This record gives sequence, structure tokens and C-alpha cells, in this order.
Amino acid sequence: MKLSPHFSLEELTHSDTAVRLGIDNTPTVEVIDNLTFLAKELEYVRDVLNAPMLISSGYRGVLLNDYLGSKRTSSHIKGLAVDFISPSFGNPHSVVEAIILANINYDQVILEFDKWVHLSFHPTEPRKQALIIDKKGTRPFEDITS
Repeated sequence: MKLSPHFSLEELTHSDTAVRLGIDNTPTVEVIDNLTFLAKELEYVRDVLNAPMLISSGYRGVLLNDYLGSKRTSSHIKGLAVDFISPSFGNPHSVVEAIILANINYDQVILEFDKWVHLSFHPTEPRKQALIIDKKGTRPFEDITS
């Protein structure tokens, strides 16, 4: 089912890990509503990048999220976050910079281990928080606009 021109429900809910472990990762109606909002916001990001986004993780049910060792406060559980790369655009660092400079209304954009981008949205109160997470811990993403 298409949620937006470039993003489908299947793409935003598929998990190889869930399939391998037999975990049901079917979203609720409320989560599908959030995923529809997410897909529409991702269209803005795709326009900025002018390139496809390869989603490695979207919605995660609680069991899948717990198995992956993620926090119960994760926006993935609500259907409001994705992890992705965009090789046609550039490396994950340049993707984060582009998102920040484009003034996308994100909640969090995180450069994770310099390998992928975590991007989440909040429907009413986006924090516009840009971070780096790696072996050194969590810290603010450098301000590239100054």
C-alpha cells in the first residue's frame, strides 16, 4: 500500500530481523496513521536529496525494538522514524548536513556510527535536534551554518 508517491507501508514496516525471528511487526491503525505522516515528511527529504532513500529500519513493534536493544521511547515504535542511507546523494554525514540546511521540520536527525542516518518526526512539537552517535557516545552534530 502506497503511503506517499515514493514510500509504501511495506517498505516502512519490513524487517529482515522480524522475519528471521518470526516476530509479528504488523502496525496498528494508529501507527499506520503515523507512518502516513512520516511518508509525507520523507517526501520533503527525498526532494532535498533528489535521490532515493534506502530504508533499513522504519516501524518496529515493541518485541522487535526490544530485541534490537533500542529504548522503549524510540520513535520507531510509534511509526515516526526511519534509519536510511542515500548512496546516490552521498555519505550519511552529507545527508545530515543537507537535512539541516534544508530546514526540514524534523524531530531528530542523527548520524549513527557514520554509517546511516536516523530521522524522526513529531506531528506537533519537532525539537530540531541534530546529533552524532558513535563509539565516543552521543553529542551535538557540529553547527555547519556558522
